[in-house]
Amino acid sequence: MDFQKFYMGEIYDAYRYLGAHVEQDGVVFRTFAPQAERVTIIGEFNGWQEEEMTQAERAQFFEIRVKGARAGQMYKYVIYGRNGRVEHCDPYGFGMELRPNFASIVRDLDEFSFTDEKWMKSRTRNFDKPLNIYEMHLGSWKRKDADKQDDPDRKVEEGWYQYDEIAEDLIAYLKENHYTHVEFMPLSEHPFDGSWGYQNTGFFAPTARYGTAQQLQKLVNSLHRAGLGAIIDFVPAHFAMDHYALRHYDGSDLYEYPASDVSDSEWGSCNFLFSRREVACFMQSAANYWLTEYHFDGLRMDAVSRLIYWMGNESRGVNDFNLNFLKRMNFGLHQLHPTAMLIAEDSTSFPGCTKPVDQGGLGFDYKWDLGWMNDTLDYFMKQSGERVSFAQRLTFSMFYFYNERHLLPLSHDEVVHGKKTVIDKIFGDYEMKFPQCRALYMYMYVHPGKKLNFMGNEIAMIREWDETKEPDYFLLKYPLHDSFRRYIEELNKVYSEEPALYERDYDPDGFKWIAINDMQNNVYGIRRNGISSSVAAFFNFSNAKHEYVYTPEQDETLTLILHSDWEVFSGTVKKPSQKKKIKARGIGGGRIEIPAFSAMLFEIKQGI
Repeated sequence: MDFQKFYMGEIYDAYRYLGAHVEQDGVVFRTFAPQAERVTIIGEFNGWQEEEMTQAERAQFFEIRVKGARAGQMYKYVIYGRNGRVEHCDPYGFGMELRPNFASIVRDLDEFSFTDEKWMKSRTRNFDKPLNIYEMHLGSWKRKDADKQDDPDRKVEEGWYQYDEIAEDLIAYLKENHYTHVEFMPLSEHPFDGSWGYQNTGFFAPTARYGTAQQLQKLVNSLHRAGLGAIIDFVPAHFAMDHYALRHYDGSDLYEYPASDVSDSEWGSCNFLFSRREVACFMQSAANYWLTEYHFDGLRMDAVSRLIYWMGNESRGVNDFNLNFLKRMNFGLHQLHPTAMLIAEDSTSFPGCTKPVDQGGLGFDYKWDLGWMNDTLDYFMKQSGERVSFAQRLTFSMFYFYNERHLLPLSHDEVVHGKKTVIDKIFGDYEMKFPQCRALYMYMYVHPGKKLNFMGNEIAMIREWDETKEPDYFLLKYPLHDSFRRYIEELNKVYSEEPALYERDYDPDGFKWIAINDMQNNVYGIRRNGISSSVAAFFNFSNAKHEYVYTPEQDETLTLILHSDWEVFSGTVKKPSQKKKIKARGIGGGRIEIPAFSAMLFEIKQGI
C-alpha cells in the first residue's frame, strides 16, 4: 500500500493490505492503530494465547505472520492503550462470528470464482433502461421457521436461510414478478437484529446470519447469470458503539469525533470523523470492496443528509469535511466502476446530488424522491372529497423532478414504526383500499423516475413489517390479495416492456400532463414519450365514475394496455377479449370512461 496516499485519503483498496490475508504457508494480519501502546493477536491458531504484533511504518501499523493459520479460523486483536486491555474484532476483517460473539474470521476471497463475465461487460447504470428494484431484508423474506413464528421458544437463528440457499427461490420470484434488480438491506455485520444492519461493527464482513463471504459471492453470481442486478445498502455515516468494534479502537477517538455534541448520532451510534483522511480511506475502501469483491451493481447509501449537514440538520450548516469526503469517494468509485450505480437516500434539497463531481455535484447517479413519496401517500390518505384541496401535493413532484435524477421509493421506512403499510395508509375500509392502491401503483409506474418497492407491498400486506417474520404470504389465499399481486406482476411486466415508460425518464420532453384541468373531479392524465413510442395514462382518484374527453393535437388511436379495474384484478370491468381501442380526433376528441378509483394505460399511435 502507498502509505503517503493512505495518509492523504487517496486509497480505495486499503483492505488489500490491512486485515487478514491468506498466504501459502499461513496468514498475515495487519491493523492500523496509531495510538496503541502495543497490539497482540489471539485466535484458534495459537490457542487464544497472545502473540505480539510488530510495529511498522512510523509505528502506526501492527502486523504479524502466523504460520499454519488458515481460512475459517477465528481471531481477535488485543489492543493496549488508554482504555487498558481491550479485545477487538478486525476493522478490515472479511468475516465475523454471529452476535453476541465478535471474533473476526479469516476468509480467502479468492476461493470463489465468478462466472458472470457476460453480465459485468454489458451492465449499465440504466439511465435509459428499466430499473425496477425489489427491496428486501434477506433474513425475513423467507424463513425456515415460518411455521413456528408464534412460538416464543423458537431460536431466531434457526430461521435464516444462507446466502446461496435462498438464491434459487429469490431468482424465480424476481423473474416471475418482472423486477430488474434486488436491493438488499445492509448485509455487513451488525450486533442488533432490530437495527436491520444500519448499525455496523464489521464494514467488510458479510453478516454471519446468512453465511460466509463465499456464499454471498455465489448469490450475486447466480443473480447475474439469471439476468438480475444486485444492489446493497451501504452505511457510510455512522457505526455501532459496541466496545469491541471501531469505537476507541486504539484507545483514542480514531474513527469517531472526540466527545462533543456531534460525536453521537440520533440512533445511538458514533458519527465517522471524515476530516481524518485515514478514516476516509477506510470508508471508501469499504465501498469499493463490495463493488469489487462481490460484484454488486450499486450502493444505496443510507442517511446522506447526515453527511451533508452537521447532524443532518440544515440549520446547523453544511459539514464541509464530510461533503468533500463524499465527493471524493463518489468520484473515485465512478473511476473504478463506471457502470455501477451510486444511489442516495437523501431527504434534503441540497442541490447537485446527482450532478457529476467535476461539474460541482455530489456524484450520485440517483436520488430517492422522498418528497414524491410523502406527498403521494399523503394525498391517498385523504378521502375522495378532500383530495381536491390536495391536488397540488400530487402534482408538485414535476415542478422539481428534473433538478435531479430521481428514483421513486415505497421502501421499508414506510411500513414500520406505526406508520402503517402502504395499502393500510390509504383512506377507506378494507375493500375500498385495494382499487385505490392499484391506481396509486399505476401512477407511480407512469410517473418519470426509476422504481423501488419493498417486499410485502406486492401482496398488499396489512401488518407492518417485522424483521423476525416472513411477509404474510398466507394472504394470497384471499382473492383481493392474490389478484393484487397479479396486478403488480402485470404492471411490472408492462413497465419493463414499454420503452416510453423508462427511455426518457430524465428528459422533459418525455413527460406531459394531458389531463390536469379536471382536478375538481380528481381526474389526471399523463403522456410519456419514448424514442419511438408513446403511452398515455388516465387516473380517476375519486369515488365516482367520470368521463374524460381526450383531445390530442392530431388524430390518435389509443389501445388499452392495462386497466387497474379489470375483474381479473378484483375490479368491476370485464377484460375485453380483444384490445380496446379509442379513436381520439384532434377535433372533438375521444371519450374515456374511467371507473371510480381506477387507472387506465394506453398505447398511442398516430392516426385513426
